Amino acid sequence: MFLAIWILLVFAIGAAIGSFLNVCIYRLPLEKSVLWPGSRCGSCLKPIRMRDNIPVLSYWLLGGRCRMCGAEFSMQYFWVELLTGLAFAGLFYLEVVVNIHGFGLLAREAFNIEQGVIPWQGWVIFGHHAILLSLLIVAAGCDLMHREIPLSVTLPGTAIGLLGATLWPWPWPYDASQALPMTAVAFPGQVQPVAANPWWLLAPHQGPDMGLYAWPFWGPLPLGLEPGTWQLGLLTGLVGMLVGTMMLRGIRTLFSMGVGAEALGLGDADLMMMAGAFLGWQPVFVGFFIGVFPAMIAGIIQRFRTGDNALAFVPWLALGVIVSWLCWSTIGPVVQVLLFYPELMLFMIVASAVMMVVSAYMIRGMRWLRG
Repeated sequence: MFLAIWILLVFAIGAAIGSFLNVCIYRLPLEKSVLWPGSRCGSCLKPIRMRDNIPVLSYWLLGGRCRMCGAEFSMQYFWVELLTGLAFAGLFYLEVVVNIHGFGLLAREAFNIEQGVIPWQGWVIFGHHAILLSLLIVAAGCDLMHREIPLSVTLPGTAIGLLGATLWPWPWPYDASQALPMTAVAFPGQVQPVAANPWWLLAPHQGPDMGLYAWPFWGPLPLGLEPGTWQLGLLTGLVGMLVGTMMLRGIRTLFSMGVGAEALGLGDADLMMMAGAFLGWQPVFVGFFIGVFPAMIAGIIQRFRTGDNALAFVPWLALGVIVSWLCWSTIGPVVQVLLFYPELMLFMIVASAVMMVVSAYMIRGMRWLRG
């Protein structure tokens, strides 16, 4: 019963935050303040009373209209509030109650969690990801409505992600001294203790423990960087930020060269920069490829149904990032060799770049033939 109360409370908090996200989606692309003035009707400009501003419920109680002038409100307000509430409740249930990431600390506290006693580490894990989830919802909403992702979303989000990386570095919430069996093995240019076998070459599920940041930015760690230190955390966030933005900027450049027109927007790169600061580079790298395939299908359907080539890409990127981080305990062991083997990574990057350039020129040639 107490656990059900927590889930309902998290839903209510999420719906209330969704009400604020609606304001952000509407105002930030127009460079308006999200704090002043307060919520008001877009037609008569009269402030909306507190009793008429209850998330989810007020829309239906008012019949989707302003109490003062009767003007219709967009269904977007209801859907964003409901989606955010459900997303918060689902995230809390998966990460804290089900413990989808397999955190040992939450597993040990499973009985207490079932009784509604949530350890503070569980709230940090949930809160860190809930902030990212909120920012992704705002970015997706802005892209759908305005085809723009404001820097006022992605830059503060990146700063918050880097702060989280610094405060809770890998392998938190695990004890850094027990993250892996350590032994003094000398690698060229390294004298710190590292795993007896390079952990990225171990069999699946025998690699590093997954922390709030799934993995450190690389392994074995360079000289002077120890597990659990703020320096490692900050560098993990910075590398995630750089890989996220440079990957999308590189893809944008290659496609633009081949197609002969602008492909993707800088806002997409800014979104992945923010996500990389929150998650590290590995989940963001995989998340891009998870999101790009449904985006391609959606783009083809949109092209045939409406003739519009301008696809809102951010919602699909956001979906890929969310799936990647929630499923990392399954995805990570499968790709751990790929993501930590330099020669294989280089080959994959070069092959992907060549394929993108060839594809872009083929699209350009098809346009020329139709023209």
